[in-house]
Order: sequence, then C-alpha cells, then structure tokens
Amino acid sequence: VRKIMFDVILALTPATIFGIVTFGFNALLLVISAMISAEALEFFIMRVMRKKKDFKSNLSAATTGLLLALNCSAFVKWWQVLIGVIVAIGIAKHVFGGLGKNIWNPALVGRVFMTLSFPVAMTTWITPFDLQTTATPLAYMKTNSIIPWNIGQAFLGTIPGCIGEVSALLLLLGFGWLVYRKRIKLMIPIAYIGTVFVVSSIFYFANSSFGNPLMHIFSGGLMLGALFMATDMVTSPMSIKGCMIFGVGCGVITLVIRYFGGMNEGVSFSILLMNALVPLIDSISRRKVFGEVKKNA
Repeated sequence: VRKIMFDVILALTPATIFGIVTFGFNALLLVISAMISAEALEFFIMRVMRKKKDFKSNLSAATTGLLLALNCSAFVKWWQVLIGVIVAIGIAKHVFGGLGKNIWNPALVGRVFMTLSFPVAMTTWITPFDLQTTATPLAYMKTNSIIPWNIGQAFLGTIPGCIGEVSALLLLLGFGWLVYRKRIKLMIPIAYIGTVFVVSSIFYFANSSFGNPLMHIFSGGLMLGALFMATDMVTSPMSIKGCMIFGVGCGVITLVIRYFGGMNEGVSFSILLMNALVPLIDSISRRKVFGEVKKNA
C-alpha cells in the first residue's frame, strides 16, 4: 500500500508544484496543512482509539490530504481545510473501518462537506499569478458568456480553478506515471472522459451555448477527478465492464449537473453517487466462472 500511495503522491507532484507556483503561499500552506493533519489524525485514530500499537503510516492519509487540498480554491483558509481533513479521515474513512472498507472516496467527501460548509471560500476563484478573484470557464459557460480563455490556456493551466486542477497537461503527465507503474484502472478515465466528450459534443452541435466539449474536459475538476479520484482502488468497480459502466455514469451525471443543475461543477457529486452504486455494478458485471463443477461454480 505504501508503494502505491507513494506513486500517487509522486504522480500528483507536478500539478501540485504548478498550483503552488501559480497561486502562491496559501496554496503551499493548504497542501502542507492537509497532508500533515491527515497523517496525524490517522495515527491518533489507529494508535489511541483503535489500540493498534504496531500501526505505521502507509501514506494513504497523506494522499487523501493532498487530494483534498488540490480540490480546494486557493482562497480557502488553512483551518477550513483542517475541518475537511477531519471529515475525510475521521468520518468518510475510519467510521467505515479504515482503508479498504470505506464506501466513498474520503477526499471527495471532505471536499463536498467543505463546499456546503464554506461555499464562499470554496467557490471564490483566483486568477493565476496576479491573484485577483474572477469566475471560472465553467461559470462563463453557465451564463452563456464569452470565455476569456482558450482551450490551449485551459490545457496548460493559465485559468482560474482549484489548486491542482488547472493544468490538464501536468495531470496527464502524472497519470502517465501511474499507467507505467500499473497502479491505475485505465478503463475508468477512458469511459469517463470519452462520455463527457461524446455527450457534450452532441449538445454543442445542437446548441453552441452548452460550451465547447474540449473546454468541458480541460476546465473544472474533470481531469483531476477522472484521472485520480474516480480511479480510487477501494471505491471503484473490480471488472473492466464494471469500470466502463462506472466511468460512463460519472460522465453523464457530471454533464447533467453542469447543464441543468445549480452548480457549475458536477465531478465530485457524480463520483460519490457512482461510488454508492459500486456494489450493484460489481454484482451485475461479475465474470462467469468456467471449468468448475456446477455446484461449486
């Protein structure tokens, strides 16, 4: 587990460094606060509350803390992300029994809790480098306004957004490392991003006010969610068929929320909703067993 989590942290490092350079000291403070507090809280829960005297860190808490920080606006305060960590580690993870037993992705549960508890901080966006508040490309699309950024800027990362989501290029670079290390379920991001592209293309050609499909992919939290959150080993399906169903469901729900919901972003809610359906997806996508005596099959 420690090796897998180290690879995930390493894969997120380029996007993390870029986010810190882009959004300044507060982004660094949020990342450090989230990772350290997540590890400290898990250590306390395991050693003190669960009496696991031999417990040693496997870096899963640090990974959760990092993902939570990367899903925050740079406008968020350090104490707000600490509350998100408590919800993510203490409730979403350990209430269900700890690593391997949680139903929902802990970092996303923490993020949704923060969005509902601190809506102003979580939805106040800062422009890269000059640190002025502004709207995101998805907000412009929501109001049918002209987007002041192009697809190339969205791909490279010179648009406002969460700390770790703005550079699709660096997220893809990190994802490539996980593919090389065979740490990732490749079907989920393929099905997720592919569904968003196909469905948003249909809507775009029917009415251009729905927004360019590539802008839907490269802006908002879709790349971060599809590549690093939906692919969580614990909360995603086991089979290739199940992963495909999971990814398609995430893509459809994301666009339904973006097009018709009250919020600009639907990635977090779509993944959490599909997390809840994973047991059902696993049951209907289970492979048939061949070569066994019928009564044992």
